[in-house]
Amino acid sequence: MHQNTWARLCLLGILLLSYLPIAQAASIALQHAVSGQELNGQLWLSEDRSRSWTLAQAREQPFQPADGKTSVGGSPSHWWLRIDIDPRGQTHDWLLVVGAVTLHDLVFYLPDANGVYQPRPSGQTVAFAQGRDLNYRRPAVYLPKLDAPYSIYLRTYDPAGNSFPLKLWQSQDLENLRADENIGLGLIYGTILALLLYNLFVLISLRDWAYFWYVMATGSALIFIMSMSGHGFQYLWPGAPVPWYFDRVVVPSIWGLCASAFTQALLQTRRYVRLAHHVLTFGIVVYVLAIAIDGLGYRWLAAAMIGFLILTSIPAALIAAFIRWRQGFYPGLLYLIGYGFVLSSMVVLILRALGIVQPNDNTAYIFPLSVAFETILFSFALAYRIQLLKQEKSHALELANQEKSARLQLFAETQERLERAVAERTAELETANQRLRDSEEELKAVAFLDPLTQLPNRRYLLARADEAFAHAQRHLEPLAMLVIDLDNFKPINDEHGHDAGDMVLSTIAERMRRSVRHEDTLARLGGDEFAVLLSGDDAPQQAEELANRLLGTLANVMHYDNEELRVTPSIGLAWYPQHASNFDHLYRAADKALYRVKQQGRAGLAIAEQSSIQRPAVSYVDTLQAPKGLRD
Repeated sequence: MHQNTWARLCLLGILLLSYLPIAQAASIALQHAVSGQELNGQLWLSEDRSRSWTLAQAREQPFQPADGKTSVGGSPSHWWLRIDIDPRGQTHDWLLVVGAVTLHDLVFYLPDANGVYQPRPSGQTVAFAQGRDLNYRRPAVYLPKLDAPYSIYLRTYDPAGNSFPLKLWQSQDLENLRADENIGLGLIYGTILALLLYNLFVLISLRDWAYFWYVMATGSALIFIMSMSGHGFQYLWPGAPVPWYFDRVVVPSIWGLCASAFTQALLQTRRYVRLAHHVLTFGIVVYVLAIAIDGLGYRWLAAAMIGFLILTSIPAALIAAFIRWRQGFYPGLLYLIGYGFVLSSMVVLILRALGIVQPNDNTAYIFPLSVAFETILFSFALAYRIQLLKQEKSHALELANQEKSARLQLFAETQERLERAVAERTAELETANQRLRDSEEELKAVAFLDPLTQLPNRRYLLARADEAFAHAQRHLEPLAMLVIDLDNFKPINDEHGHDAGDMVLSTIAERMRRSVRHEDTLARLGGDEFAVLLSGDDAPQQAEELANRLLGTLANVMHYDNEELRVTPSIGLAWYPQHASNFDHLYRAADKALYRVKQQGRAGLAIAEQSSIQRPAVSYVDTLQAPKGLRD
């Protein structure tokens, strides 16, 4: 009995010793049968909650078997992966491929010939070519060609969802796979792009909001699919890390936002399903907030917010489509079918990101196929909607024609009455306008005419001076001004009375009116003072000639009650721009010249600042002012 016990123990020991090498020999032999097979059943995992381990520290930590797990969901930790490779018998080039194409941060650690591990950054934090050895949409690196078994380490970090389905591929097998994948995905891209362009042309012709949001949703879905498949990283922004505004949070958020707005426009939820409309609007706000939060660096929170919309916007959209279908709106059924497929695929994607559903080849193409199918159905729904809009428009036109006929009949009944009322009102307005014109003429006469001499007064002269100076400055022409004062006028008033003085002023005004050209401005400034403003290229010469004529004409005898009355003029002359740069200075210069005549015996002509006519160089000044003395 004792010997049997020892025999059994020895046999058990032999079995244990024979088992230990097998348990530790979980290394993957590089044989052709392994090419393309999933490795996660032979994968080891270790979680770094501190996100600070180096490779040396990670190798000292305990690793747990993955047991086929290919995702840990939206974990904020660093996850270290280990695969044991047995390269003995290797005859081809082998590549390690990570099936997840949207990982935020991924680092390969492969040993060199000396057993020293070299880090190889990958994921979306580095440029596309920098993170892989092969121009392939998924991260792929060549295995080192060593003679002894070795381990490969990977470190992955993505708060929006850590997934790491791994496969080993012989290089030729991967090339064949890549060609097949490109054909399949290319057909999906082409279908979506063709429908996008078609409906874009329809949008340009119809300018309908539903088509606008369809085009936006389809375009963002196309970018979303390319991003999820890795082709976006490969072809759209290959020379740099994926920008945050094109990452796996922002792109689906933009697509979700556009899809929600399209739902509102297509199903007319504001009018027919108001509660669903408000829920969808809330979802749009959440999408915008998720984009902003992701831009601030809180990727995990933004991903969680998008996941939350599974419970709000998605049911609201489906319920709204169902209600509209039951209301007789056929596009609601097409929407329900198409969006139902897409939402189902979205649920799978989110469950993959959360680690509830493990990524594999069966779920990788659900979303792009669903979007392509949805795009086709939505295009049919939009076409049907246009037919409904045409019918509604036709019905509205018919009602409008009926209403128009009724209004025309009413108009015909009241047209004659309105015409009579208009005629009466027109006559009243014409009478009122004529009274206004008469009043305006009277006001002008009072405002701008001297009642005694019927000459323009100084207010008119000021208004005319502003226009004349503007014209002179614009056309580089001179202006001339005569200031005329009557000598010995006061004694006539004192000796013969104001009636005689009024007769003298009226006679003098008439003589000056006959002497002044039509285009010149003659005005009575007040009392026995007059002024003449002359314009034109020869204004100074014409002013001097006019002054000489007035010296003779105004001195002629006048008769009043058998009395001979005589006055003589004293005249001051100045012109612009020789003597002044504006009307104020021009008047003062002429008035100063007049004062000189008064001092030198009256009855004469004086020119400002000189005793004879001169032709100085013309210089123009932009400033215009009315004489302060005249404006008072």
